[in-house]
Amino acid sequence: MGDVLWTPPADVRERSRIGDYLRWLAEHRGLEFADYDALWQWSVTDLDGFWRSIWDFFGVVAHTPPTATLAGREMPGTRWFPGATLNYAENVLRMPGKGDDDPVVIAHGQTRAPETLTAGQLRDRVRRVAAGLRRLGVGAGDRVAAYAPNIPETYVLLLATASLGAVFSSCAPEFGTRSVTDRWQQIEPKVLVAVDGYRYGDKPVDRRGEVAAIRAALPSLEHTVSVGYLDPTGEAPEGAISWDELAAETDEPLAFTPVPFDHPLYVLYSSGTTGLPKPIVHGHGGILLEHLKMLALHHDLGPADRFFWFTTTGWMMWNFLVSGPAVGAAIVLFDGNPGHPDLGALWRLAAETGTTYFGTSAPFLLACRKANLKPADIADLSALRGVGSTGAPLPVEGFTWVYENVGSDLQLQSLSGGTDVCTGFVGGVPLLPVHAGEITCRALGAKVEARSADGTPVIGELGELVITEPMPSMPVGFWNDPDGRRYSEAYFEVYPGVWRHGDWITINSRGGCVITGRSDATLNRGGVRLGTAEFYSVVEGLDEVVDSVVVHLEDDEGGAGELLLFVVLADGLELDDALRKKICRELRTALSPRHVPDEIHQVRAVPRTLSAKKLEVPVKKILTGTPVDSAAAKGALANPESLTAFATFAQRRADADSPASA
Repeated sequence: MGDVLWTPPADVRERSRIGDYLRWLAEHRGLEFADYDALWQWSVTDLDGFWRSIWDFFGVVAHTPPTATLAGREMPGTRWFPGATLNYAENVLRMPGKGDDDPVVIAHGQTRAPETLTAGQLRDRVRRVAAGLRRLGVGAGDRVAAYAPNIPETYVLLLATASLGAVFSSCAPEFGTRSVTDRWQQIEPKVLVAVDGYRYGDKPVDRRGEVAAIRAALPSLEHTVSVGYLDPTGEAPEGAISWDELAAETDEPLAFTPVPFDHPLYVLYSSGTTGLPKPIVHGHGGILLEHLKMLALHHDLGPADRFFWFTTTGWMMWNFLVSGPAVGAAIVLFDGNPGHPDLGALWRLAAETGTTYFGTSAPFLLACRKANLKPADIADLSALRGVGSTGAPLPVEGFTWVYENVGSDLQLQSLSGGTDVCTGFVGGVPLLPVHAGEITCRALGAKVEARSADGTPVIGELGELVITEPMPSMPVGFWNDPDGRRYSEAYFEVYPGVWRHGDWITINSRGGCVITGRSDATLNRGGVRLGTAEFYSVVEGLDEVVDSVVVHLEDDEGGAGELLLFVVLADGLELDDALRKKICRELRTALSPRHVPDEIHQVRAVPRTLSAKKLEVPVKKILTGTPVDSAAAKGALANPESLTAFATFAQRRADADSPASA
């Protein structure tokens, strides 16, 4: 780790938004910081001073001012900006630096022609849809659910819902019925807005049957609004109105309901791979402040930018992306198959739309590398100055590929965070160099530490990722959790008063971070904790291996247990002893003898969530005897059929171990 791939320009403080912020702190607060580390230390120590500076620097529009910055620092239970009333949508629709005729939403996809909305058009659409929701009886606290892709209607609906003080929730239309109803039966929406279908690549996908089933499963629904997306000429289903009716012309002005800082804005869900998905409630003020900080100070986005992140409406990165106009950035929306007609599609989209910041997932970048793609050769990426990667750890070779094939002078920011905070708490910053395989820094206001097994903070060694001071975008709570018990159990049970996130992290002496997978999927061999990310980096670096998943089955007697590796091979290849030996040799050489698996097996697919995360924990549960239906909620998976192979494998092993087979 550690080759420097990018260095900030000498005049970075003159050219960046964080530079503007540092000058503002000196002028208005009398605070001067020699470097990023000093600024970070202040931001996580003087929480009051730091978060009030974010409020003031960005000029948050409030209807009543706060009486304090925070009431107490205990977690859970911190109250931020008590007394303040504001509205997230009002702050986003300010769109600083944008004139009425400037483009602010640039939407492309595989279902219909591209569409651009100016700032004036976006405000007008939000005004009309908010009036339409009001006609349907939607008011503060009511829930509005969107079964819709990453298209302008979904974004307009979020802002219109928020403007009324109502609560928004979205599921991507590739989610199956069960997956959707598991989420929305918990929050009981009053209004459902749903598309009739979509195109994925050149394949039409009709979702009218799913929409009917979802409607039938939600007795709370009073109204359904149909978006004719796949078939714009189709009729709205019986008992539903059309999107055009919802967004009909009206002379009602655009107005914003002032709500308390922690008033629910939207409900996001944990991936729900086991049990019911956790309904995570985020508040207007916390999301606004966190996204202003991240988008402007860390991603350096402003009115000159076009900000793209490849995401569906079922992943928190969509919620992060669509806050872009709050810092003046235009956003680029894409709906469809990112690999159609080939993996160059999104890079060509970036060229066509003049994208300046291109966000995606680590698996996508690694797939491009595996396909030997050279984006700079197939698209004019001269406008691009930032690339973001999240969703999984990006290994050294992913960094190197970006700098060799996308652009040598852009800033690559690998970041990690979660649905739980709707942001990244470790990421990049314009002031610091980019080191290969390393997340550059801990984000401002995020007191991230690595904790050893005995609970002490460690530097330079693997530990549990914890957050030891509150952040405004920590959830307001979980839906239907009046005493806060489920919320406390989720994050504060292991270390009372400290947020345990569930990832392994190593923080080095310069503040750089490496995340090595989920701590609940840990591999513990002979008392040594091994992260899964480095495993995959080595195994999937082999030409023969397309994908892989590794699990460790503990030995009840305290022995070394069993390390099992499952591989998906390139077309036409079969796993034989020669390839097994090659994989073991690579792992031993690159990592250590402890990393050599006891067994390697071939499977057709690795189970992944709809946002492409590997599911080590459900695989481990299945291998230790948990029935498939209890180990994972199939509706939350991109490929639920992939679990069958592991169940068959577990059954074969159980049969082989039974006394009858001896």
